[in-house]
Amino acid sequence: MNIRQIEYILAVAKFKNFGKAAEHCFVTQSTLSTMVNRLEKELNIQIFDRKTKPISITFEGAVIIDQLKVINKEVSNLEELTQNLKGEFKGNISIGLIPTIAASLFPLILNDFSVNHPTVNFQISELTTEKIIEGLLNRDIDMGIVSIPLKHKELLETELYEEDFILYDRAQNVTNHMVEIEDIELNRLWLLEEGHCLKNQVEKICSLRQKKNYSTNLTYKSGSISTLIKLVEHSKGLTLLPYLSTLDLLNEQKEHLHFFKSPVPARKIGLVVHKHFVKKEIMKGLSKTIQNTILPLLPQEKHRSLIDPL
Repeated sequence: MNIRQIEYILAVAKFKNFGKAAEHCFVTQSTLSTMVNRLEKELNIQIFDRKTKPISITFEGAVIIDQLKVINKEVSNLEELTQNLKGEFKGNISIGLIPTIAASLFPLILNDFSVNHPTVNFQISELTTEKIIEGLLNRDIDMGIVSIPLKHKELLETELYEEDFILYDRAQNVTNHMVEIEDIELNRLWLLEEGHCLKNQVEKICSLRQKKNYSTNLTYKSGSISTLIKLVEHSKGLTLLPYLSTLDLLNEQKEHLHFFKSPVPARKIGLVVHKHFVKKEIMKGLSKTIQNTILPLLPQEKHRSLIDPL
């Protein structure tokens, strides 16, 4: 068995087609097929059922492929580790972050960070917290930026900053600038769709599951802060927004922002990696860039009530 054979088998497993797999690996189909056949004979296990269209994976083959993915990732980790030891930072870094962070955070830091690391290719994806955890565990994602704590034994968390929640209320008769949780009118409250940790946090703040008077005849699933704001405006409703997402609002919109009395509901944002992640210098550099950029924008330290995301 060699690394090239592992690459070929994983490509066939991905594309379910020898021709497409060969094209992906930049070899002829006959070369790829021969190498795959050779490994199957060496293991005395049929990994692929070639009689089906598209090609399917046998039960035994699925077990083998799962282990080959681990081996392939560890080989990649070894290459990255040697680069770090030599002070070389290059290759691909995939970052998953939740949408309620993406719009306010990355426009502020991504350009400078990418310019400072010209040999690194950054791949950014907006995903739910659940998908980020899954990606980190499968090693499909290198780093995640989410609301923490996740409390997962396979993941390491680095705190970046704490972010207050602000009440955005479009009701014309609301003039108070300091509010309490009890002031929230649940029947006018708009939330993000299921799967977003911000929705979970707002529900915890308002204890919606325990409220008997919460009712509405309209449900709209949105994963976008900007869409959420528009829905609130058109319905004269209200919602809770993370502090950074309010900085770019128009002056007229900011007149409808209301700060909570102490203790202020807030979330903790962190950078999360797999416990075997090896590009520690990249992680430290990204953490420092985020903190240097974001911390000066946030309100001064106050008494906060941190809300768990899960």
